[in-house]
Amino acid sequence: MKNNTLLIIFLAAFFNITKAQVAIGKSTVEGSSILDFNETNNTRGIILPAVTTVPSPLSDGTLYFNRPDAIVYMRQNGASVPMTEGNGNATGVIGNPSPEAGSGVIMGAATSSANGVLILESSNLSLTLPKVDRPHLNIKSPYPGTICYDTSSNTIAVFDGAYWNFWK
Repeated sequence: MKNNTLLIIFLAAFFNITKAQVAIGKSTVEGSSILDFNETNNTRGIILPAVTTVPSPLSDGTLYFNRPDAIVYMRQNGASVPMTEGNGNATGVIGNPSPEAGSGVIMGAATSSANGVLILESSNLSLTLPKVDRPHLNIKSPYPGTICYDTSSNTIAVFDGAYWNFWK
């Protein structure tokens, strides 16, 4: 009986891990999201990595804030596409003086060929960005590289350190 109980606990933990859906600030994931955030009175976004050297290799779908030119980029079709207009400001970015350790966190798979701090791997789940009503008004001190979904304009909002940029 003791072995069966341990096996059930192990299998429950295994299926919960392999499902790899995470809710932040709420108890359950809604829809088919691998990572989902609380929507109630949310005034925070995801802060993208602020890199001084563009990492390599980059996978399509990678997002990062490039400190030297203060632009948020998205990797698309093998090229880095700017998501902001180039008027940004990286002076507010606080550098990490510690050497990086490990290879990042992977959700949804045991391994990944992608290079990143947080890697979301799934063939049938997506990322739900934090939803913020009018982030340009409600995120009081945005950090360069902040990204969220603006529920008022139905756009992706990206902060480049000086200005909010909105993508439809």
